[in-house]
Amino acid sequence: MLSTIVCHDQNLVIGYENKMPWHLPEDLKRVKQLTTGNTIVMGRNTFLSLGRPLPNRRNVVLTRDKDFAAEGVEVIHSLDDISRLDGHVFIFGGQNLYEQTMDLVDDMYVTVIEAKHMGDAFFPAYSFLDWEVESIEAGTTEPPHKFMHLVRRSRD
Repeated sequence: MLSTIVCHDQNLVIGYENKMPWHLPEDLKRVKQLTTGNTIVMGRNTFLSLGRPLPNRRNVVLTRDKDFAAEGVEVIHSLDDISRLDGHVFIFGGQNLYEQTMDLVDDMYVTVIEAKHMGDAFFPAYSFLDWEVESIEAGTTEPPHKFMHLVRRSRD
């Protein structure tokens, strides 16, 4: 299964200067719960912003840089390589990877920050005509936010 996991604000901002423009521990806990024991695929800049592989999951970096290597991660060089990964795979960012895989994913785990932030990286626009809300849950901490699980509607 191929899923997207993302946190964005009301303007679809996901980052600013290669960092998240908010601190939301409740979302980080959810990400850990959903992705532990699974595979996360991220672009090189997203990996560099983390500074290390995330523990207890398979970390895969997609990059065009044939010389890129980092301890604790697997490196792939094409979107086709994603389809060869076993198990539940989560697209983990950033903007370019989200854009390239939006039409490929089966579902999305989306955290929406109920505010607007300065940003230079964005999640692609999506429509509820294409996605069915499987679940929605209000966050319990500040800043105000909600967790959504969206499943792709049938493509016929």
